[in-house]
Amino acid sequence: MASAERGMSAPPEVVFNTAVDPNRMSAWLPEPLRAGGRPATEVRRAELTACWRATGDWTAQIRVDPADAGGAWIRLDLTGGTADRLVDEALADLARAVDDNLQAG
Repeated sequence: MASAERGMSAPPEVVFNTAVDPNRMSAWLPEPLRAGGRPATEVRRAELTACWRATGDWTAQIRVDPADAGGAWIRLDLTGGTADRLVDEALADLARAVDDNLQAG
């Protein structure tokens, strides 16, 4: 398993909703987890957590927490093939998707 954390300057709910939006998942989830446009297999909106599972050994778990100044702190746990190489890239891609979401909204 590989893990990464990062802060984002967007409200936690915006970060979480962007992460679980089926139309935005392909912008940040690694390919094995987004294949076929599968939605998250488990979403807990009250806790701002979600989990994705794909065939094989791929899983992703995300948790979004409030941070100072109205921002968010996000943790991604990724398991599968080259997870250690992809976890930081996936969070950077999610940050871009959040920025795009804020600019569009």
